[in-house]
Amino acid sequence: QAQLVETGGRVVQVGDSLRLTCTISGLDLSLYTLGWFRNGPGNERGFIAAITWNSGNTIYRHSVKGRFTVSRDNTRDAVYLQMNNLEPGDTAPYYCAARRTFSDEYTIWGRGTQVTVSS
Repeated sequence: QAQLVETGGRVVQVGDSLRLTCTISGLDLSLYTLGWFRNGPGNERGFIAAITWNSGNTIYRHSVKGRFTVSRDNTRDAVYLQMNNLEPGDTAPYYCAARRTFSDEYTIWGRGTQVTVSS
């Protein structure tokens, strides 16, 4: 059974850095793209970044480009979200999700990890 587990969320200060980890099991990752999402003020879930497992190609939401970096570790079946220069607006639950690379729909989701940026 496929499972995604996010870890690494905690309370940090403005300007700090934080790395989130998504550990993946039960998937043939060669077929998938892994994405990171977070909830906005209205609790809508918004896309942040994604990485295609095979190619390593990445894509980012415009507002985080240059501050956030998504990467993968083939030896650990994990995807990371490195977040730098954190701002109060980055406070949110963060979710990892998986979609078949040739599909638009993310169908497998983790339960999330909370990031709080304190000023």
